[in-house]
Amino acid sequence: METEILRLIVAIIGLSALGYSFHHKKSSDAFISSMGWFGISLFFFLDTPHYVELADPVLILMSASALPLGIAMCIWAYKNQKSGNFEPALLWLEGCVFWSALPYLAISWIPYLSVGLVWFTAAQAVFVLRITGVSDLVLGAPHVEYADGTTSLFSEFTGNPWLHLEPLGEGGFYIPILSQDGSPVGVSIILACSALQSMIVFVGALVALQKSPWKSRIRCLIITIPLIHFLNVFRNAGIIYLDMNFRNWNWLGMGMFEFAHSYAAKIGSLFAMFLIAIVLFEILPELHNNILRLMEPITKKRNENQQR
Repeated sequence: METEILRLIVAIIGLSALGYSFHHKKSSDAFISSMGWFGISLFFFLDTPHYVELADPVLILMSASALPLGIAMCIWAYKNQKSGNFEPALLWLEGCVFWSALPYLAISWIPYLSVGLVWFTAAQAVFVLRITGVSDLVLGAPHVEYADGTTSLFSEFTGNPWLHLEPLGEGGFYIPILSQDGSPVGVSIILACSALQSMIVFVGALVALQKSPWKSRIRCLIITIPLIHFLNVFRNAGIIYLDMNFRNWNWLGMGMFEFAHSYAAKIGSLFAMFLIAIVLFEILPELHNNILRLMEPITKKRNENQQR
């Protein structure tokens, strides 16, 4: 519990500093900016032991690299202040992280919001399977998986349903998918199935733009969010269908669910996000310029090493 209180404190400090720096255009104040970057990066870094327990190499790498990246941003902020430079791309990234992390953490920390979003996601996947005639499924009651692997109905949740900070099991808050007779089909919908992470990143990236007109940004949001949402609905429905009908399929030791969920769907999602980003770059050149500017220290260093 002490670790979770620490994570809450550093998250509040980090987000408050980033939000203040962005909205008051204080990117030239290296102390405020650095406090924000260190706080939010430490928050994600402290999640590393949890992902080690879950044996998820991708999330382990992402959470473990958060702190070094945060420290690098602190150094960049101090260098800019020392040289007297104002970096618009760095200010944009502060706003992007603030407006992405704030709603995501609010939903993940408030069980009622998490369960509501998970139910909404599961209901649409089941609806698609039913109207297409693929399978007549129903939703089970909301459940929660605790860190020790035990589960219970959400109605019997032992934590605070308005603010829960302690780590849960891999399933977290989930909705089991059932057949008409009430038997589980072996697939459940969790918060990660909602594509919230993908959508909220685009929201933060577009809201944080400074020079682009709001009309263009709203148009991009209308393009991006519904598209990601509908693609995710069919992704979830497809995974349920494949797992139910090809459960005995095996390739290189992987079952159908693992292959479809952990590899095929993730690769497809990344490709879709790449295409969406290209469209946004055409509509909002400022977004493209900010990303290129943030990559410049890496590309510049690479070019210098090649010249040597």
